[in-house]
Amino acid sequence: MSRARGLAPAAGGGGAGWIGAAEEIGAAQVREAARRIGNPREARWMAEAASRAPDPTRTLAAMVERRLNGEPLQYILGSWGFRRLELAVDRRVLIPRPETEQLVDAALEMLDRTGRPEATVVDLGTGSGAIAVSIASERPRTRVWATDLSDHALEVARSNDPTGAIRFLAGDWWEALPEGLRGDVDLVVSNPPYVAASEAEALDPEVRDWEPAMALIAGDTGTEAIETVVGGARSWLRPGGGLVVETAPHQAPGMAALASRLGYVDVEVRTDLAGRDRMLLARSAAACRPRLQGATARLSWR
Repeated sequence: MSRARGLAPAAGGGGAGWIGAAEEIGAAQVREAARRIGNPREARWMAEAASRAPDPTRTLAAMVERRLNGEPLQYILGSWGFRRLELAVDRRVLIPRPETEQLVDAALEMLDRTGRPEATVVDLGTGSGAIAVSIASERPRTRVWATDLSDHALEVARSNDPTGAIRFLAGDWWEALPEGLRGDVDLVVSNPPYVAASEAEALDPEVRDWEPAMALIAGDTGTEAIETVVGGARSWLRPGGGLVVETAPHQAPGMAALASRLGYVDVEVRTDLAGRDRMLLARSAAACRPRLQGATARLSWR
């Protein structure tokens, strides 16, 4: 995901909420909050969230202090809008960004091309669950598996899946998946860490100082996690299965070349809302290993 601060409005915010917040807290206090943080829109969102607390005035004052200390607005509010969803977010997970909404668009497009309504989807490094929950909610017949190395992130992701439709698994990338899925996955989608260690200091302080480093920093080159996803997907995808991965703009051409060298077909790089190379799309030409047969291949979904 883009490692700049997200600017999407919180889901559910609106005029009615603002009027209720002003009534609960008082317009003067909300104006003072806006003056102190220098952003009337953020002050209104915080006032709306604070109005639902037992002591709205004190809650708003605490929120203002947190914002002045540099904490991202999304963590202060405790939720943030993503596509049709309002997702719980806190310091255990990255903040969902508009670029990743486009990644979901690309994933759904590729998923629809399979013609398999009950397709199997794997979201590697799910974080808040934004990608997995979006796919499960917008294509409810799909079977979605979501992995993360962080148990804390998985707690947040599970809270964002009220239906319990997604299988969440703890583990390091492909190691988290059951062997019975190998060669049977229709779509792999991932927004992995892609910041190089040398780039960390240059990140926006709201990102660098608050969001989880393990979800941001990939390693010395910044491409380590992407290479793991792209390289490993070959043996998990069924023939013709799709791969959609978010990258940094300067990494996209090299990662597309890697996908081509590894035998993927229909390799494509798509741009984000700002016109920057952001997404790698590809398809598996053929399974790298035969699909499992017999009892070991049978996975019970429910």
